[in-house]
Amino acid sequence: MTLIKSISGIRGTIGGRTGDTLNPLDIVKFTTAYATFIKGHKIVVGRDGRISGPMVRDVVCGTLVGMGYEVIDIGLATTPTTELAVRWHEADGGIIITASHNPTQWNALKLLNSEGEFLTAADGAEVLRIAEAEDFDYAPVEKLGHVVMDDTMNQRHVESVLGLRLADVEAIRKRHFRVCADTINSVGGIILPQMFEALGVDYEILNGECTGQFAHNPEPLEKNLQGIMDKMRQGGFDLGIVVDPDVDRLAFICEDGRMFGEEYTLVSVADYVLGASNGQAALNTVSNLSSTRALRDVTEKYGGKYTAAAVGEVNVTTKMKEVGAIIGGEGNGGVIYPESHYGRDALVGIALFLSSLAQKGCTTSELRRTFPDYQIAKNRIDLTPDTDVDAILVKVKEMFAQDPEAQVNDIDGVKIDFPARWVHLRKSNTEPIIRVYSEAQTMEEADELGKRLMQVVYDMQG
Repeated sequence: MTLIKSISGIRGTIGGRTGDTLNPLDIVKFTTAYATFIKGHKIVVGRDGRISGPMVRDVVCGTLVGMGYEVIDIGLATTPTTELAVRWHEADGGIIITASHNPTQWNALKLLNSEGEFLTAADGAEVLRIAEAEDFDYAPVEKLGHVVMDDTMNQRHVESVLGLRLADVEAIRKRHFRVCADTINSVGGIILPQMFEALGVDYEILNGECTGQFAHNPEPLEKNLQGIMDKMRQGGFDLGIVVDPDVDRLAFICEDGRMFGEEYTLVSVADYVLGASNGQAALNTVSNLSSTRALRDVTEKYGGKYTAAAVGEVNVTTKMKEVGAIIGGEGNGGVIYPESHYGRDALVGIALFLSSLAQKGCTTSELRRTFPDYQIAKNRIDLTPDTDVDAILVKVKEMFAQDPEAQVNDIDGVKIDFPARWVHLRKSNTEPIIRVYSEAQTMEEADELGKRLMQVVYDMQG
């Protein structure tokens, strides 16, 4: 497996030949490049529950000490906890050791700036340039850094979520919710029980031991969640909650065992925030181009303005700042609520969702039926490595620019919006494919639209 280097960091599988995987040599090189770029004195390090986490942490922390940094090691912590810890410690940056939803054998370094936010594309490119040059200066022996342990950040994160203006803790406690949560044998199993107890929520945790031996594929998609769905069907729970290994993605399951819909995590939380903020702020929202149209519909219901951003968390947060969005995120279950911080945070999403349920006095499935119902089909076009993907996307754009019913957006690949459906084509940065996402009111219509565009591409290739 090839080591994947991108503007957001590096990731790869652990073990194997040098150059093919994420190994200690690469970890040292990219950590050094990042520390060189930061030009600071203090960096926060947090990690998820992966088996390789302690090894990667030791290499990262040792390298930062060698660069003369004070390292704040917050131990087992979620991605949003580490992001917040950078701000709370007034650090110059942060490194999150997590491969997010990737399987057990993967790990990665995700890089943060002094605001606890992911590096911009330009900053990430500069880190890659420094790493490639390998022109490093380490600290002299009398100026070596040191590691400080801080195990208080999880509790502080929980307290910060409960302190949010729209987190209706009293209403949640009065509802006496009973929830079932799948924390996929990672850090969610540590922090979610703390939050449930603080909210007075009765809970049962599946896969709660933070061993890094994931009980199933860790991406929170329906095909991977039959265990908790079966548990919910047995009855006795108001809500099912699923997080990924670093707890920045969030999916809900209805009381009857049906998926709430990963795309509708953000839609439901945004609906609550918009309704509770009416008359108090500009009701603007942002999601990426591949997310459901339902967020636009909900935003406009409250008189707000919806804006689409390119795919990628840093692109969404940048656009949110530009338009003054009060909430935003991504359709993969990522909720970004600026009152807390500019990062996807499952704890924030859970607290706001429970607040909405508590105030409305309805069941989870009843709440789901209040939103516009769309279906997204996800396909891909496999290409040869020498295919000029950009030229293909330009041709697709030109073809539909003449269609009076189509609105074409090319800020990230090509998205074609029709009155009742849309299709989005974007190239992968890591493999020779074009991802084809399409949405309509039924899965059949969505899939038909996606395959229609796939055929257009195939015809272009001859």
